[in-house]
Amino acid sequence: LASATKTSVAHASSCSKEAAGQLAMEPSAALDVSEGREEVDAAAVEVRLLEAEMAKLQARLQTARSALVAARQLRILIVGFGTFGQFIAKTFIRLGHRVIGQSRADYAADAASIGAEYTRSVEEALAYDPHVVVFSTSILSTAKVLANFPLEKLKGKLVVDVLSVKEYPKTLLLAQLPAEADILCTHPMFGPQSGKHGWDGLPFVFEKVRLSGPHGNAVCEEFLRIWIDAGCRMVEMTCEEHDSHAAASQFITHTTGRLLAELRPTSTPINTKGYESLLALVDNTTGDSLDLYCGLFYYNAFSKRQLEKLEKGLQNVKDALQKFEAKQTEEDGGPGVKWAMSPSSRNSSSSNLENTGGYPSS
Repeated sequence: LASATKTSVAHASSCSKEAAGQLAMEPSAALDVSEGREEVDAAAVEVRLLEAEMAKLQARLQTARSALVAARQLRILIVGFGTFGQFIAKTFIRLGHRVIGQSRADYAADAASIGAEYTRSVEEALAYDPHVVVFSTSILSTAKVLANFPLEKLKGKLVVDVLSVKEYPKTLLLAQLPAEADILCTHPMFGPQSGKHGWDGLPFVFEKVRLSGPHGNAVCEEFLRIWIDAGCRMVEMTCEEHDSHAAASQFITHTTGRLLAELRPTSTPINTKGYESLLALVDNTTGDSLDLYCGLFYYNAFSKRQLEKLEKGLQNVKDALQKFEAKQTEEDGGPGVKWAMSPSSRNSSSSNLENTGGYPSS
């Protein structure tokens, strides 16, 4: 046993010496670490150089972006700084443009609250040398506003209207503005209510009526870009096409709403979805001014034709109902027989429906 133990100890000692000798003879492991460190240091230097270069490029990029924003910034004068004028001004400012408001009334506080400049003087407003002059007036007052405006000072500027009718302002602007003034007729088919959550997908109709100035096309494209960037659905068409479509849609919508309003509809415990839509239509259309509605009729050559078609349509419906009533009465004797109501009381029952909610009993 003692002999075996001595042998094991001697073998272990021999192995330790052999291992130590191998370590002493192989310094390559330390060299590998040193060489790896040099590679790391070189890579770190390269990263720092690239980061410094990237920081310079980012600074140049930011400078270039700022220069681009400044170059593309429009000075926009809005003549008629009421509800709609302020509504569109907010988006103009949000997208980086400078807005000057002008009206006879004092909207200085309103303008300041949204970051716009304001003056009641036309001369002071034009002293800002605006690229774009937007007439945001009512349909009925547009001619009067233009008559009192120094139109000769619109030379070299893009003049824009935002009326709900288009042939009328197009004719007016072409006849009265100097030939050197560019003209863009537009209709943002939304307002402060329908556009209060954003303009995404809302239609913006326009016609480039005249772009003759040296920078007219560039200014026009930048102005249209505002509406594109705001998410509008851009619809380019002639003013005549617009009025034809608008009479069959917008004017009929307003007429229907105002016609229903005459019935004084109210909510009931058994509203259908269709009836709720009619109530909403009444609210939306009567919320606009009567001047706007009258302007949609008077200044759109297609509206009178649509009104005549609406009247004819209503008469056709009444004729159909009367024809049915005559035939049905011949067959079953009329509702007086079915519901124990005399024909005479049925003829006068319409005045009672409002109070009783149904036909009176005999």
